[in-house]
Amino acid sequence: MERQLGMSTPSLELKGSSFTLSVLHIHSQDLSVIAAELDAKLAQAPQFFIGAPLVVNLSTIAEQPLDILGLKELLTARKLVIVGITGASKEQNDQAKLAGLAQIKQGKQSHTPPPPPIQTKIVKQNVRSGQQIYAKNSDLIVFGTVGNGAEVIADGSIHIYGKLRGKAMAGAAGNSHSVIIAHSLDAELVSIAGQYWLSENLQQHDSAQGACISLSGESLKIESLPL
Repeated sequence: MERQLGMSTPSLELKGSSFTLSVLHIHSQDLSVIAAELDAKLAQAPQFFIGAPLVVNLSTIAEQPLDILGLKELLTARKLVIVGITGASKEQNDQAKLAGLAQIKQGKQSHTPPPPPIQTKIVKQNVRSGQQIYAKNSDLIVFGTVGNGAEVIADGSIHIYGKLRGKAMAGAAGNSHSVIIAHSLDAELVSIAGQYWLSENLQQHDSAQGACISLSGESLKIESLPL
């Protein structure tokens, strides 16, 4: 009797791919200062960091002594997932290796724009405190007010035909070409592709006036809407 031998399916495959990683830029070697500022930011926008993979950029303090293991423990205690470091010195990289962290090389930035959102989500009501609306793979249009404590999130752009008092996060999947447009801007937080401003950054803008927020390089910019 003959037996036919078939090709077995491999149990694993190693393929190249790309994923969006948030980058946490560290500008101080003082862990207590880092902890205080991080806690303040997490209190404003925890959804940006908790459970998301982070790369820590140390380029501005590469020549300064830094407790890498202590930094890892500080971030882990706040439910942040640190996968590696970049822009570090040899000494810092050696510490990172002992801490089980990868040394990640910064790649060249791609100037190819991401594909546009494939659809638009429309909400015809006010978004109240405690509510969160997420427009996956699409723009978000809100005909109403986004109240204090409410969150609107979109992978594309966000258009609010009313007052924005809560939090608006556009380009949530990394689309840096997204914008936030609101007919009245008095927001707790605005963000595009991970770059964000808190309310104090918006205080110079007349809250009664409409605004368009966009990303220029790695910084947000705000323009008043024409009357």
